Amino acid sequence: MTRTYDVAVIGATGSVGEALVQLLEEREFPVATLYLLGSGESAGESLTFRGKSRRVAALEAFDFSQVRLVFFAAGAVVTRGHIEAARAAGCVVIDLSAALPAQQAPRVVADANPEQLSRLAPPYCVTSPSAQSVAVATVLAALRPHIEVQRAVITACMAVSSHGRQGVSELARQTAELLNARALEPRLFDRQIAFNLLAQVDAPDAGGHGALERRLAAELKEVLGSPQLKVSATCIQVPVFYGDSISLSLQCRDAVEVEQVCAVLRTASTLEYVEAGDYPTVVGDAVGQEVVYVGRVRGGQDDPAELNLWIASDNVRKGAASNAVQLGELLIKHYL
Repeated sequence: MTRTYDVAVIGATGSVGEALVQLLEEREFPVATLYLLGSGESAGESLTFRGKSRRVAALEAFDFSQVRLVFFAAGAVVTRGHIEAARAAGCVVIDLSAALPAQQAPRVVADANPEQLSRLAPPYCVTSPSAQSVAVATVLAALRPHIEVQRAVITACMAVSSHGRQGVSELARQTAELLNARALEPRLFDRQIAFNLLAQVDAPDAGGHGALERRLAAELKEVLGSPQLKVSATCIQVPVFYGDSISLSLQCRDAVEVEQVCAVLRTASTLEYVEAGDYPTVVGDAVGQEVVYVGRVRGGQDDPAELNLWIASDNVRKGAASNAVQLGELLIKHYL
């Protein structure tokens, strides 16, 4: 008989939390009892799991000794506020907020560095990196045996769902206001996002780099085990509800054989390669899928050691929820 585990999802009513619950069911995760947890107004709401309505309980009153595995999907403040209780109860923790230092909760992408899990000691604690890191690391991991990348230049066009339901609601509200010729007052974002592009997604530091840009660079180096890798990241906010589009430019040590790269991507089980002459988009391809799409593979115009690619990935389902569930599956299969 297959062993089952009691599982808690914190932040169950958020975009990522709901996707987690859906994937736990779709992937037939060995859940015995599922506890849905939230705080504030979300406590008392209901979600459906395996055909039954389950009420979201208050996180503040939860006894973590009831569960074996906890997904933290409610933001850094919530993770920091409850991680010690979960750890003290001996829970396996998968955090999606990056609230914990890498020494405590290493960043792991299931399709890039799953071997990192073997270096952990119980009770296991691991971080599922940002959705953008998951997408880029998945592509670079597939290419790693074939090319040596010295520098990665990333431009991440991020969907408003990176801000959760608030981001989706804000874009919808602004769009409706403009289409109805009404005055627009930005709320969540510092200016108009509808029919616009915002050059930054969070407050820059003294050097002009945002927190997510710094996080993306650090996570890629850790996940790929390449501290010497040079990473330049630019994150921009685009008026898209779900799905990130990423331009990736790689400076390699040697001249790149583009056809060989395409052959590698074509056969990679973790990717969906889109042949030359076509290209992937989030709306037409990636949204709702658990795979990273890659296309527009081409060399540099005047540098034979340059490689350029276009990536499309569902930031909520693939970049966040799917990777977290995969990590849970790996931990259960090999370590619990």
